[in-house]
Amino acid sequence: MSEIEEIEVRGGQGQVLDPETYRDSIGTMEQSGKRRWIFPRKPKGKYTNYRNLVSYALLIIYFTVPFIKVNGNPFFLFNVIDREFFIIGQPFYPQDFFILTLGAIASLIFIIIFTIAFGRIFCGWICPQTIFMESIFRKIEYLIEGDRNKQMKLDRQEWNSEKIWKRGLKWTVYVIISLIITHFMLMYIVGYQEIFKIISEGPFAHPSNFIIMVLFTSAFYFVFAWFREQVCTLVCPYGRLQGVLIDKDTINVFYDFKRGENRSKWRKGEDRKAAGKGDCIDCHQCVVVCPTGIDIRDGQQLECINCTACIDACDEVMEKVGLPKGLVRYASENEIENQTEFKFTGRMKGFAVVLVLLVGFLGFLLSSRGEMEAKFIKPAGSTFFVRDGKITNTYNYTFLNKTNDKKIVTIKVVEPAHGEIIYSGSSKIQVERDKISKGTVNISFPEDEMKLSKQNITIGVYDMKGKLVDSYQTYFEGPFKLQF
Repeated sequence: MSEIEEIEVRGGQGQVLDPETYRDSIGTMEQSGKRRWIFPRKPKGKYTNYRNLVSYALLIIYFTVPFIKVNGNPFFLFNVIDREFFIIGQPFYPQDFFILTLGAIASLIFIIIFTIAFGRIFCGWICPQTIFMESIFRKIEYLIEGDRNKQMKLDRQEWNSEKIWKRGLKWTVYVIISLIITHFMLMYIVGYQEIFKIISEGPFAHPSNFIIMVLFTSAFYFVFAWFREQVCTLVCPYGRLQGVLIDKDTINVFYDFKRGENRSKWRKGEDRKAAGKGDCIDCHQCVVVCPTGIDIRDGQQLECINCTACIDACDEVMEKVGLPKGLVRYASENEIENQTEFKFTGRMKGFAVVLVLLVGFLGFLLSSRGEMEAKFIKPAGSTFFVRDGKITNTYNYTFLNKTNDKKIVTIKVVEPAHGEIIYSGSSKIQVERDKISKGTVNISFPEDEMKLSKQNITIGVYDMKGKLVDSYQTYFEGPFKLQF
């Protein structure tokens, strides 16, 4: 085996350490608390190719969505400062946040159920931290410094010209990419037009925005240049949450210890089964490719992000030595212990149904919003007046058009009957898309129909086809009457 290599990790002073000594500690830290720098070998294989495709698709989405518009609106915008929110081109407003809250709750339930059934696949395949780290920054590192062995050699050598220019080039590229990621992230908040405007006008014209960009760029650089996998092992709460969610039926990346033990080095021509040896040849390839520095053979660990690098590495070795693949694979703990074939169980089918229902529920929340929101508020300090046998109240109306089309509406009293609308202008009120229209109307009722000094009424807003687009319940004031 020419490619089999012993694991080496960097301690505080660059010395080579025995990994077995630190098996009970966090994969990226020594027991003394010092950082263990991870030099993962560049992975290759079936799952790595699939992950690359997923990563590239997600990166394309990230870098193109800010420029996509739907009916003239941003596809996605979350402008907290100006309270402008768009999801799939549909405008949302602070009064719609109950929908977003319900959507967030449904998303949390989605994540919990998904983790119970399928483990931490999100971390290894979809998480932005993993996507940026493994698909951008790590690949740049491989390109400039080389694979694992070359990186370790470069790390151990003195600061000569080679080390200075390689590290300098890598860090410079990291800063540029961090700056690009920051600009695109801010496009999701203020829009790409505003970002281009800030760039064109320069930092002195927008000092506060410039400081924000510098801070976020520094944060991204710090995370991807230095903090790296410690985000997953020390900071991310999801890694700790999975510990209480997964069980023996959860699908995770597992080492088949029943087939692999007793592990022993490979000897050509040896009958390993007759010698009482397992299929694991103790080559450490599953360890050297791990981006969080763990040994998957030690069992399920919180640091494992299910990235499948160890699966590809192990399958490659098994193929070279003529043993069956799948020593490390996606499986449940029960499947490993009982040596049974994987089955899509009723439990998983049930979870899949619940996930589909949750996605449908989120879609329903987004599509079930009303086209317009109307409010009728009595002006502060105003009262009623009586003329020609009618009692009249004044209302200020506010119409919010939540659609992408211009609306022409009219107002009618829904309940009680015989209410009369007196407009200050035209009876056909025009509300531009994604805009607010305000005005004043008077509403009158025959004096003999109003039995109470303060009575509830319902005012409806109708489009030109006579469809009720919204209604609002308010109160109507009249003279006080003694009831006998």
